Amino acid sequence: MIHSYNKAGKTRRIFGFTLGLIFLMCSLEISGQETPQVMKLGINEAVELAIKNNLSLQNARLDLDTKQRKSDLVWNQFLPSLSATGTLARDNYATTTQQSMLVLPYGTGIPTTLPVYGTGATYHEVFARLVPSMTLPNWHVMGNFSATLDFSFALIAGIQTIHSDYQAGLVTLEKAKLQLERDVRKMYNQILLLEQSTTLLRDNYENVTRQAAIAEANYNAGLVPRLSWLQAQVAVENMKPTIAEAENGLMMLKATFAMNLGLPYDTVFEFENFKTENFSIPLELTELISKAATGKPDILELQKNIITLQQSRKAAAMQLYTPFLRFGWTLSSTFNPMLNPFKDTWFSKDSWRGGGNFSITLGYSFNSLFPFTKEGQGLKDLDNRVRSLNIALAQVIRGTELEIFNKVNALDKTQASMGAQNGAVELAELTYKLTEEAYRAGLQDFQTLRGSALALEQARYQLLSQQFSYINDLIDLEYAIGVPFGTINSR
Repeated sequence: MIHSYNKAGKTRRIFGFTLGLIFLMCSLEISGQETPQVMKLGINEAVELAIKNNLSLQNARLDLDTKQRKSDLVWNQFLPSLSATGTLARDNYATTTQQSMLVLPYGTGIPTTLPVYGTGATYHEVFARLVPSMTLPNWHVMGNFSATLDFSFALIAGIQTIHSDYQAGLVTLEKAKLQLERDVRKMYNQILLLEQSTTLLRDNYENVTRQAAIAEANYNAGLVPRLSWLQAQVAVENMKPTIAEAENGLMMLKATFAMNLGLPYDTVFEFENFKTENFSIPLELTELISKAATGKPDILELQKNIITLQQSRKAAAMQLYTPFLRFGWTLSSTFNPMLNPFKDTWFSKDSWRGGGNFSITLGYSFNSLFPFTKEGQGLKDLDNRVRSLNIALAQVIRGTELEIFNKVNALDKTQASMGAQNGAVELAELTYKLTEEAYRAGLQDFQTLRGSALALEQARYQLLSQQFSYINDLIDLEYAIGVPFGTINSR
């Protein structure tokens, strides 16, 4: 008996020790896990991060860097083109010298037609007897160094084109930044809207849970039938997948937002609370359209592109219709063809023959005088591209006018709707409060209470949605007229 008791006690001690060890290991594992760092992020900080890290701006920055280097080093067009060549050539057929072509050794400077004193013969005749016909080496070595410089009025116009292209690149990069800022601000607001909507769903879930508890209490008290209690339980269960879907959508949107900022997709954000904005801003349509014509990034970019293309057309016309000057200087050296480069020395001054020249060439192309040539058609193509861009500019300006008109009307309509919606929310809150009191007393069924709660939820969501819609329309309007974001809302 005592032995059994001791054995049981020993077993309990071992079991307790094992449980304690498992608990300790679990505690160490949990404590070793890192708590995700929460990143507090305001809307302005989000814009700064996006402009700094967003990959979509990298190409625009690279293009601008290329254009800036071209603009800074545009003077390099006036540097001569330098080249050096070395040639080793072999004749296909051997060359044999004739006596009548025989000359004195290279570098003597003695005319071959002079008489040789005391012989009655000329130098040509003497060397013709001494040096018979010979076969020249097949291999020849030549070296050449040249420098050329072309000058035309097209170079001056080309410099202006490069500078204009760089200015257009600055506008393109600024446009890309503004578009990114607009999208980041709107996505930030969309996340806030989803967070507020999810909060409304959670509040509604708590209300439905509380209503289910009231239904159970009323059923137990015999005030309502069992059907009302079951309906309340069904409403609770139906809310769970709705909340899960909203939370999943919010998580996916935050992951996309993080990637746009150049952050890991699983970054945990803490956004600024939604602040009540000014929803009664006076807007003057004519003034806004006038600002857009001179400030919208899309319009500015097209205007710069038109100027750059016009400069390119001017440079092309000067290239075709004006003459050019070409300055050239060459220095050449040829291995003596009488010697074999593989057998005779290369380091004797008699082994090489020097040459070269300086030249000035004046030229003019006549192809451009005929419109059916390739050059003439190229100018016509540039003219059509300039006309096409001007048409596109006119379309953008008209589209901007219509966009601003629609945005202003939408803002006015949303502003009026929010005033009415505020009243609807207050009425829905009062209705729900009275209905819940009657339901608590057993005077109303669950369906009536549920309908009142859904009406309140919809009224609150509609008001919230209209507020965020108003803010996003303001962001689009500020981009359209080319003013810093927040300018209109700060009035």
